[in-house]
Amino acid sequence: MAYELYYWPTIQGRGEFIRLALESAGAPYVDIARGPQDDGQGVPAMTHFLEDKRVVHPPFAPPFLKDGAVVVGQTAAILQYLAPELKLVPRSEQARIWTHQIQLTLCDIVAEAHDTHHPVGTGLYYEDQKAEALRRSTEFCSARMPKFLNWFEAVLARNPAGQRHLVGGKLSYADLSLFQVVEGLCYAFPKASARVLAKTPHVLKLRDRVASLPRVAAYLRSERRIAFNEDGIFRCYPELDV
Repeated sequence: MAYELYYWPTIQGRGEFIRLALESAGAPYVDIARGPQDDGQGVPAMTHFLEDKRVVHPPFAPPFLKDGAVVVGQTAAILQYLAPELKLVPRSEQARIWTHQIQLTLCDIVAEAHDTHHPVGTGLYYEDQKAEALRRSTEFCSARMPKFLNWFEAVLARNPAGQRHLVGGKLSYADLSLFQVVEGLCYAFPKASARVLAKTPHVLKLRDRVASLPRVAAYLRSERRIAFNEDGIFRCYPELDV
């Protein structure tokens, strides 16, 4: 049975972290909101599920995943649920907790990257908060982005199994998520990210290795990979790339 992924159909956003895990493992899945409404899919199917009062454990917002009778929301929780079946996490409990911790830290930088263009409120347009966005982006590019990427660099450098992966000696969902974060930062802040990546070579090499994985490379070339755009989390406003 195919997994059912529910996320907005025109952006990568937080759903892309789930797509990358499923694609890298070759797992069958249906991207429900991108499907035809005539087949019971599309955005109405997603919003109906969110509003259905019969759902005992309702997700707060997309992304959420349906696996038979199991429904899981929140990016980190979905990946934690999928990883053992997809073989994207080591077997030991200690390693799984460590992988989850790394993923939660990745979720933190994703949230901070989003808030560079919407620092006041998500209900406002970027144009309504440009002054605050510039101030927030200046701090993000000069302090927060380096702090996060230097931490991931240290995690890679200190991995007892080698510097090719964040956890253990094989690909994990944390590697895939770090790849996506770096891709997003390079799109949104090309100049600032280049400065930081020049000082974090292990992170840069991991990005390149993940991009070259056969299934990931095929996905990145396919129509299933939505292009970055100014409706998603990572948005390219040149005036914020400071």
